[in-house]
This record gives sequence, C-alpha cells and structure tokens, in this order.
Amino acid sequence: MLEFKVSAADHCRQLEGFLHVILPDASPSYVRKLASSVHVRVNDHPAESSSVLCLEDVITIKESGKTKALLRSVRPDLEILFEDTWIVVFNKPPGLPMHRAAEVDDVNLVDVGSRLLNRRDGGNGKLRPVNRLDRGTSGAVILAKSSTAAGMFGRQLKEDGLDKLYLAIVDGRLQGEGTITVPLGGKEAETRYKTLFNGLRHALVAVYPITGRMHQIRLHFKSIGHPICGDVRYGGSILNELRGHALHSFRSSIIHPATGESVKVFAPLPEDFLQVVKSIAGEEYIPILQALSDLP
Repeated sequence: MLEFKVSAADHCRQLEGFLHVILPDASPSYVRKLASSVHVRVNDHPAESSSVLCLEDVITIKESGKTKALLRSVRPDLEILFEDTWIVVFNKPPGLPMHRAAEVDDVNLVDVGSRLLNRRDGGNGKLRPVNRLDRGTSGAVILAKSSTAAGMFGRQLKEDGLDKLYLAIVDGRLQGEGTITVPLGGKEAETRYKTLFNGLRHALVAVYPITGRMHQIRLHFKSIGHPICGDVRYGGSILNELRGHALHSFRSSIIHPATGESVKVFAPLPEDFLQVVKSIAGEEYIPILQALSDLP
C-alpha cells in the first residue's frame, strides 16, 4: 500500500490533480479510473476525482505493477489539475508567459504544455488557450486540445464567463470586504473582495472578479491604494520571496460545453506565495490555509 500525507504544497489540490502529480506519465483516463476506484482512499474513506484534499489528509493507494511503474518521486515542472479529451487545466507558475514573445526561444506555457502531453501520448498536437493569465500571475488556466474544443469553450466563456476566485496579497492593511467599480478602458468593471487576514504591512485577500477587463484586479487594487505585492508596474512593493505577482487564480468553474456538467478546479498555492503568507501570518498560518477550502 502506498501512503501519502498532504502537505501545504498540495492543500486544496483535488485528488485527480494529486494523482497527475505523482503519476505524471499516466493517461487522464487511467487517473480518473484510479481516483474513482476502491484502490484509492482519503483518510480511509472512498473519494472522487474532484475531492478536495486538505492539510494532513492521508491518501492511500493500492500498489499495483502499473501504478508502481508510473510513480515518480520528482514532481513535474508543470502540474496538471484536470484533464479530459477536450481540455487540460494547468497550474501556471508565476513568471511563465502564456505565449512565445519576440524571443524565438522564449519559454511559455503553450509550448511547455504541448510538449508535455505530446511526450506522454506520442502525439504532435498544439494546445490553445481558452483563458489567459498575466505573466506574473499564477494558478489555474484552461487550454484546449483542438480547434473544435477551443471554439466550444471560447463561446462558453463569452456567453457565461468563467466563475473565478483569486487569492492576493496586497500592500497595507485592508479591512472587511467591499466592491471596486472603477471603470477600465472606458468600460464598466467590478471586483469584489473579502479580507482574510491582516499582517503588519500586508493583507491576504479573496478576490472575485465579476467582469473580466485586462489587468482588472491589479488596476482595481491600485485604485484603492492597496496594490498587489510584487506588481511593480502598478506600484506594488517588492518582496524577495516572490517570482511574480502575489496574485493566484485559486478556483475556476465552468459548465463543460461537451458534457453539460459543472467543472470546478482548484489550484494549490505556489511555494513562494505560501512563504509570504507564512511570513505575514505567523502562528495563524495553518488556520488560514485550512480556511481556504471553505471560501464561497
């Protein structure tokens, strides 16, 4: 029997995503079949592929020859959070751009993700972004496996939007909750937020963008005098621990246009973001992490 204990790096990761991390060469169908089988249990109870893991949870997997052969001790550079025949959802690291820039050899999410799947599956396909994150922002991002899937999911996002929850660390102490409605680019824009914790000089905030304007969250928090930490472009303070902005796409929900089912994906916080939370929260670090899975 294989046994794993959930650490801060996997807190709020779903079971399917955890299996992709430890079995990076396994097909999505094998991962989903394994997650829903009696061979995988969480805290000695049956679980589903979408089950959200929490700190100190214990995952047990019945050891088989195939599972043992697929098991890897080194985590992949790019984590898969969800995958089916239509899309793949990656946990984008901070500092990784979505597309290739002017430099020919620029490392980017589309190329890295395409190579990862092609190496695993023996194909030569090219992934297509369904939604996008700024270079310095981390978290869940959806890529389509074909032009047909890109069109379907693109229409879905245009019609119904993408229900998203971000986590941000902002400069200064920010009390309570509120709504920012400063227009951007001549268009209405709305961002709702709730403060989760105040440190001496920074606050951890849950952010709910109602509209989807370019750089909306970054500009809105700048407008109220609490820029995102690490976001130098918009006045954020520099934190040595951060590789990008302290802005993370933590949870995304969409109605799958092919199945009609709701797909909700959680993206665990990157290591540098966790370190900043730990530094500002002190003894409250663990309770804060534990409360993230209960955010509305």
